[in-house]
Amino acid sequence: MEREQPPSPGPRVWAVGALCRAVADALDARFNPVTVQGEISGFSRASSGHCYFSLKDASGQLRCAMFRRAAGLLDFSPRDGDQVEVRGRLAVYEPRGDLQLVVESLRRAGQGALFEQFMQRKARLEAEGLFDPARKRPLAVMPRAIGLVTSLGAAALHDVVTALRRRVPHIPLVLAPAAVQGAAAPAELVAALRSLYALDAAEAPIDVILLVRGGGSIEDLWAFNDETLARTIVQSPVPLVSGVGHETDFTIADFCADLRAPTPTAAAELVAAPRDLWLGALELLEERLRDAVLSRVDGLSQRLDQASGRLGRPSNLVARQRLGLARQAQRLHYAVLSRTGRFAQAQQALQARAPMGLRTSLARQKERLERAALRLQLLDPALVLQRGYAWLTDADGHAVTRAADLAPGDEVSARLADGSVALKVQQQAPPAGTSRQRPTPGT
Repeated sequence: MEREQPPSPGPRVWAVGALCRAVADALDARFNPVTVQGEISGFSRASSGHCYFSLKDASGQLRCAMFRRAAGLLDFSPRDGDQVEVRGRLAVYEPRGDLQLVVESLRRAGQGALFEQFMQRKARLEAEGLFDPARKRPLAVMPRAIGLVTSLGAAALHDVVTALRRRVPHIPLVLAPAAVQGAAAPAELVAALRSLYALDAAEAPIDVILLVRGGGSIEDLWAFNDETLARTIVQSPVPLVSGVGHETDFTIADFCADLRAPTPTAAAELVAAPRDLWLGALELLEERLRDAVLSRVDGLSQRLDQASGRLGRPSNLVARQRLGLARQAQRLHYAVLSRTGRFAQAQQALQARAPMGLRTSLARQKERLERAALRLQLLDPALVLQRGYAWLTDADGHAVTRAADLAPGDEVSARLADGSVALKVQQQAPPAGTSRQRPTPGT
């Protein structure tokens, strides 16, 4: 009896979702992670922050999705036509069954080669000592003028000028324009710096130079990695501040400069302390100086008051000196008379023993001494006052010798033989030879 053969198995029937998942697993195991190079096409950024685009070349096209977390790490804004390198994972979008590349990082094509060149150049220049911290110079506290090298069309120019006008509008800004991107940029930057170096210090006393431009990709900033530019920066006669790109961007110019700023605006702020800060410091110094001067003046005034108290009025001092002089004159007069008497006694004792010639000589000397004593007595001011005269002095102690020096209402002091009296002028007498009026009582 013939046996019945089992039916041959047919092709496997897949569920759509299961097949998509199987294909995704096969792709993940075979290719991921994967790096692809191509041209961006149809780039768009959704409100969620996710980016969608296609990556294409002459023979193919691949859909790409870049989620918000990865898109936030981009250092440039991708555009259609950009040649880029993307790294990610191939996957199948199951709702539509589309093959897509989930992008984890994106950079411009050729960036890796440029970075390698950058690192090699940086290592060589560092070995030559161009980055040596020992040659870095401090910035001037208050620069007399600021040099600026950047492009006339760069946003960095506006940022720097705005910051300087706000903080130090009184400091001159000397601009040396140059291209900051492209093949011609390195030579123009070198020429701009050298033009500032060559300026006459008397006409433009530049104390610091700013070398700035805005952010960009490594290609955009490549001019600032030029070796000739690096050596020119090192030759700067004044401190040079590099403000190239954003905070995460580094160029060889940054390492050669005396100081690196994270942005162009920050570079301007580093060399220009706010004017209000200096005005506040000046006000504080003015207050301290004023207090010191007032304290010194007060001290000197106290010393002057003390000296004035010890000295008294000059007129009183003069009067005391005159009185003392009169007393000394009287003492001299009495001393002469006393000595004359003793001399007479001695003369009588000698006359008995001295020869005639000696006695005659002594007699002549006695006569001369008596005449001198008489003349001295006649000059004694006290004797003059005893004869009815008075010594007049004004309020300052000055002697009054002419009636014309006084006017009605003036106060004078009259010194008499036995003391002084205060007088007040009521009327002037006419000059000699004219009719005289009897003075009123009290003059």
